[in-house]
Amino acid sequence: MRKELWFGFSLMALIVGAVVIFMPWTAMTNGHFGLLMLALVVVAIMLGFPTAFTLMGMGMIFAYFAFHSGGQSVEGAINQTLNLMVQRAYAVMTNDVLISIPLFVFMGYLVERANLIEKLFKSLHLSLARVPGSLAVATLFTCAVFATATGIVGAVVTLMGLLAFPAMLRAGYSVQVSAGAITAGGCLGILIPPSVMLIVYGATAGVSVVQLYAGAFFPGLMLAGLYVLYVIILAKIKPNLMPPLPEAERKVTLSPVLDKLASGKQGKALPGLLKAIAGQRAAGISRVDVMKQLSVALLPLLAAVLVLGITWRVVTDPDSHAAEMEAKLAGSGSQMAGAAASSGGLAEPPAAGGSGLAEPAGATGSGLSEPTGSSGLAEPPGALKEPSSGLSEPPSALKEPASGLSEPAGALKEPPSGLAEPPGVLKEPASGLAEPPGALKEPGATGVQEPPAATGSGLAEPPAAGASASNQGSGQSKAAEPPRQPAPKWFWVMVGVLAVLLTLLYGVLSWARLEIFKMLLGSFFPLAVMILAVLGTIVFGLATPTEAAAVGAFGGFALAAAYMLIQKPAEEARAIAKTWAPFWALIGSVVVWTILIKLEITTVPVPKLLGVITAVTTVVWCVMALRQVRLTPALSESVMLTGKTSAMVCWLFVGSSIFSAAFALLGGQELIENWVMSLGLTKIEFLVLSQVIIFLLGWPLEWTEIIVIFMPIFIPLLDNFGVDPLFFGLLVALNLQTAFLSPPVAMAAFYLKGVSPPHVTLNQIFAGMLPFMGIQVLALVLLYVFPEIGMWLPTVLYRQ
Repeated sequence: MRKELWFGFSLMALIVGAVVIFMPWTAMTNGHFGLLMLALVVVAIMLGFPTAFTLMGMGMIFAYFAFHSGGQSVEGAINQTLNLMVQRAYAVMTNDVLISIPLFVFMGYLVERANLIEKLFKSLHLSLARVPGSLAVATLFTCAVFATATGIVGAVVTLMGLLAFPAMLRAGYSVQVSAGAITAGGCLGILIPPSVMLIVYGATAGVSVVQLYAGAFFPGLMLAGLYVLYVIILAKIKPNLMPPLPEAERKVTLSPVLDKLASGKQGKALPGLLKAIAGQRAAGISRVDVMKQLSVALLPLLAAVLVLGITWRVVTDPDSHAAEMEAKLAGSGSQMAGAAASSGGLAEPPAAGGSGLAEPAGATGSGLSEPTGSSGLAEPPGALKEPSSGLSEPPSALKEPASGLSEPAGALKEPPSGLAEPPGVLKEPASGLAEPPGALKEPGATGVQEPPAATGSGLAEPPAAGASASNQGSGQSKAAEPPRQPAPKWFWVMVGVLAVLLTLLYGVLSWARLEIFKMLLGSFFPLAVMILAVLGTIVFGLATPTEAAAVGAFGGFALAAAYMLIQKPAEEARAIAKTWAPFWALIGSVVVWTILIKLEITTVPVPKLLGVITAVTTVVWCVMALRQVRLTPALSESVMLTGKTSAMVCWLFVGSSIFSAAFALLGGQELIENWVMSLGLTKIEFLVLSQVIIFLLGWPLEWTEIIVIFMPIFIPLLDNFGVDPLFFGLLVALNLQTAFLSPPVAMAAFYLKGVSPPHVTLNQIFAGMLPFMGIQVLALVLLYVFPEIGMWLPTVLYRQ
């Protein structure tokens, strides 16, 4: 019998033995039956029964037992069990978050079938040729990018096993290091967003998927960086494990245009292109060809200018500064009111009850007074009193603005006292102060409100008070647009850093590096842009995960069509591209227009008719692309695989929901909670215990079983220890990386073994994965010690 089977049967025997020994058979309660159900589910899954239907079957059997033991008749218990099943299945069907799963999976399968991974690996390999362990580093980069774009661990490990594994073995790389780099890199797709695992955890734990995506971004990059750092250090310490590549493997074949421009010289690309534009070019090269190459070379500069321009517009926006100042003023309104009383300004009298403003008795100089000769009028009963002026007003009279400004000569006088309120006149607001029609209102400050032109400690009326009052009666003119704020210091630091980086880039940009950059433009950057576009729209609140997943699915379709087009003969590809150009001109213009609206560069909305025309144009282009580049086989395969994967995930949710309900009905959750609380654990001890349990569960179970079975048990315990479910989810997501690398159910190892040469054994693959498992544990410790790695971005974006 194989060692894996011995290990599995031994583990099952250990679970069954623990149940037999520790279960109180003579004093069984419903809670103990819940624990028995949990143990039976784990054993059944290890025996190979389908997870979803095992959860549903066990859940329904033990739910019937729970209802029947509670006093229900057999018929009543069956009815309640069936009702529970229907309700839980319907709840899963109406969960909007789960809609994004088939869309992301569809995007992944389409990108996988675009046959771009070979070009991606080659371009990254050549760009990293001088790095120690370059093949392993390029493998990790390729796995990280491709796994993030697809999210399908099995597909990435299998494809990289066919492509990179033989190349590393031919270069003399160690089998263990090669296998570890492929398996560990392929698993990054379930951690770096957009990740299906994070969606499943969010739906199970009730945590925002958007915040999970924002939180998992930097931990995923940290883990990938630790992998690369380990490979580089190992290649430096033990070069025999990853010998340097020979010069023939590093050679870059230039395209015909670049080969003629270089003319055998080893000069820099940018000066050579500029000289060619000026007329010093080889025969047979047109100015148009040189302009194309120059535009490619200047793309980093254009991208830097675009990023700096958008950043400058955001940081110098006067609206954001005005909103910040308004928030500060509103938050300190009460303090301003108190300070005004001591500085000779206006203050509310204690007995006013919010009915008006009163001047302090001894206010001079900075305080304001009513015009002389206006006193002596009697005040009708119930009227609101003017602050220390003796003037009387009827309840419905128009009052002065809430600033206590004195009325100039010739201004509108207050109506005499004792006038009755005509019918239909609007009542005064609760504050007792009403502004004249057309007057500009101050933002909602709670204390004293000052006019915009107020300076000093008191309130001074501008010279053109009469004109101002007249304007207030007829509506004030529109204020001029405020000037932009000066850019902060960090922005100019960023400008300097980018300038230095661009200078270094163009200083080392040779003809060979320009050719490698063109290869990256055709393989790495499209995938990176698609990933960042999907992730950016989610993280920055431009779209929900479902909407972003739909955009990603269309992006995957467009990317697959583009790569299918590139593989065709040049003449045929050029003819097809000409038919696509009008469609993409319209689609691109609408997309750019929408982005400008989101960035508040323009406020003109996209016309509805243009939106409808663009949608119809997109559908027509998709149908054309299917026929012209023969994308139908890849599309049909992707649809079938997406249906299977989505059905599996949805049935898992149904089974998990029924299982969790039965577990709670039996009192298993309460029993576990009481036991954990009786241990007297601190927050640190609870987190360590929970992560150790999840780490051990990763050896016999996959991440899907761990999340849908055990997360409903852990999540209710978090409030008792003050643990943020978002932070706990990030720890779990990082910890579950080990589920794909830990034997005996190390699925990544079996994926790689299926495409490996015959002399590579499973034990060699397991041995290569162990150092990367240690790195995963190190990353988990770093995330716990420095929680800002995962919590900084969601805190800045959503929790301030």
